[in-house]
Amino acid sequence: MASIYDFAAKDIRGKERKLDEYKDKVLLIVNVASKCGFTPQYKGLEALYEKLHARGFEILGFPSNQFGEQEPGNEAEIAQFCDLNYGVTFPLFAKVDVNGSATAPLYRYLKKEKPGLLGSEAIKWNFTKFLVDREGNVVERYAPNVEPQAIAGDIEKLL
Repeated sequence: MASIYDFAAKDIRGKERKLDEYKDKVLLIVNVASKCGFTPQYKGLEALYEKLHARGFEILGFPSNQFGEQEPGNEAEIAQFCDLNYGVTFPLFAKVDVNGSATAPLYRYLKKEKPGLLGSEAIKWNFTKFLVDREGNVVERYAPNVEPQAIAGDIEKLL
C-alpha cells in the first residue's frame, strides 16, 4: 500500500468504504471508545468537525475495544451512544484492532508512517489521533491526552 487512499474499511453500518472518497480532504483519524476517560473528547472532535468540515476537513472515528475493554458495545450501540451523548455527525467505522496480530491494515500503515514516542509504533490508548494532509500524507500523530482544540491550528494550516 502506497497511500492512505489505497485502504478500505467498513463503516459503522457495515458498508465497505474506500478511503479514496476522502481524496483532497484533510483527515483526522482517531481510535475512539465510549467508556474511556478521554470519551468527552467526542465533544471537541464534533466541534472541530462542525467548524471546519465545509472547508474540506473530515474526522474518521474507529472504535476499538483494545484498551481496558472500554468499547464493549456493538456497532449499533456505539452509533447510538455517539449520537445521543455527543451529537456526533462525523463518519464512524466498525470496531477495529489498532495493535497486535489482527491490527487493521489502515492502522498498520498509520503507525508505520508516523511512529509514536521513541519510534514506538504501538497505539498507547484510546483517542490517539493521526493528521493526514490533502495529498494523503500522514503528517502528525497526537497522544490521547491532546485535546482536539489544541490541534485546530495544525488542521487550519493544512486547509
